[in-house]
Amino acid sequence: MRDIVFTRRSGWIPNVIREDGELKLMLGAGADANHDPRTFTFPIGEAHLAVIREDLARHLLLWAAVLPLCDAAGTTGRLDEDAAVALLDPVLLSSPADVDALFRRIRWDRSRLIAHGADIGLLQRGQVCAAMRAATETPNEKRAQEHHADRRRAERGTVLGPLDAAVLKYTGQYAHGATVPKRLPDAVDAALLPKVMRVIATAEQACAGMRIGLDPRRGHRATDKRAWDRMAATVDEAVRRAHPELVDDAVRTVGFLMCSEAADRSRNTPAEDDQEPVDPRADRDGRAGKTALSFTDDKGVEKKWRRDGTRTATAEFWDFVADRSAADNEVFTIEDEGMGEGIQLHFYADSLARVTTIREGRGGSDPEYRVEYTLVDGIDGYRDLVSTYARGGCAALDRHGPWMSDVADLERARRRRPAR
Repeated sequence: MRDIVFTRRSGWIPNVIREDGELKLMLGAGADANHDPRTFTFPIGEAHLAVIREDLARHLLLWAAVLPLCDAAGTTGRLDEDAAVALLDPVLLSSPADVDALFRRIRWDRSRLIAHGADIGLLQRGQVCAAMRAATETPNEKRAQEHHADRRRAERGTVLGPLDAAVLKYTGQYAHGATVPKRLPDAVDAALLPKVMRVIATAEQACAGMRIGLDPRRGHRATDKRAWDRMAATVDEAVRRAHPELVDDAVRTVGFLMCSEAADRSRNTPAEDDQEPVDPRADRDGRAGKTALSFTDDKGVEKKWRRDGTRTATAEFWDFVADRSAADNEVFTIEDEGMGEGIQLHFYADSLARVTTIREGRGGSDPEYRVEYTLVDGIDGYRDLVSTYARGGCAALDRHGPWMSDVADLERARRRRPAR
């Protein structure tokens, strides 16, 4: 039989219960193997209950002292009840000086106290009782998260100035640097907001006209990493030059914001290739565009395309790639069976081959093909070559060389290519 004897408004602060006639402190901490919260209990006395009822600060200090014992229990272990009980008198019944001395000797959870209003400066000086004079029942988790982030930065030698902090709060990355950045002007002190907006304006001007397209080699919503890196480097250089006082964290969060927004624009843009004309009569070079193509992958899956006025060949092809591309499926072919020609994309090698029929097979003989290779510069290079082929066939690719007929020449060219 379990009855609640005392509880506070915040559900996570430990409760006092009576179980089978015995007073116990009950708290939730950690998680089991199924990620469900674990609950721990240990016995307390009437004198301890009296302090817990009347003194929020001591109640919170006891919680902070017991939490490391719960962490030590892990997902399946038992709470060390003897160690927990041994904390009761020193935390709840001792003088403030003795409590302070105790907290200098034991492990304790700083974030819980900070979330509940502890004075951070006093905590850092070891005056835990004095730090808890303004304690609150209702926690401010954001305060604890920001303090934890500041401690992590300090460990790697980074101290934020007022503008640095304001920039990070504007992007929503002060406490969690891995979150997707946003524009949160209301999170910034009004006096600092104009300075933050000047930093943002510098970044926007630096990357104006740049874009981060999608990379269908990695799925439907993956972005072009090289384009991302280019934009990030451009913003980084401009912001550092215009605002040299900013620390690395602030500069990086601005670049992350610009890149994330550019990537989102691409994800929300219809997947059509505006370089390829939908009109089947002629392209910009005067040649008629392809009217029927076959797409295949390295697993033997095939998709047919015909020009019907709805979607372009390139859009359909890149959708096919996004659906099918994988670590073990990195070779894709576009073939014009009627013309006896096609191109083969080798994503694993950053290369492309164009294949043309020199002589049709007759009398049981095999046809003769010309195969030529070229290196490709990233997904933008692939897009350009595919679009050019869809407009004008293999002949239109002449200007996109150099073309090599020997695989050994291609390998030598690849080795000479600078690392990207």
